[in-house]
Amino acid sequence: MGKKRIIQKQDLTTEEGRAAAIKLTSQKKKMTEGIVHVQATYNNTIISITDGRGDVIMTSSAGALGFSGAKKATPYASTKVAEFLGDKAKALGLKDINILIKGVGSGRDAAARSFVAQGFDVHSIRDITPVPHNGPRAPKPRRV
Repeated sequence: MGKKRIIQKQDLTTEEGRAAAIKLTSQKKKMTEGIVHVQATYNNTIISITDGRGDVIMTSSAGALGFSGAKKATPYASTKVAEFLGDKAKALGLKDINILIKGVGSGRDAAARSFVAQGFDVHSIRDITPVPHNGPRAPKPRRV
């Protein structure tokens, strides 16, 4: 049948695992400014870093770092994802960021605070959560 290939999952929650993942990051180009997209849902927190045109440079989520279940949606998990991506972004030379936050999860503020605490120059923090203008049609009145 052939040899079975087993992929070893990296532990990104420890310092050694994060350092190894940062070294694996390919340094295609040096960039000084970017946009951080934070999508905080009730179940997970996904953070992406893009360049000025909107092309995704790197992305990660709480689930990708090893958090599972209800722990993925916590502010602590969001902080760890932001720290991980912040380290990778500093390796690329990123200094100035704009933060766009989308969603209603509990990790939205923690992610922004983590990027500020890491020493990035934050120009703006915008909330781009979609808000319905009118919503779906209301149900018909009940006949009693």
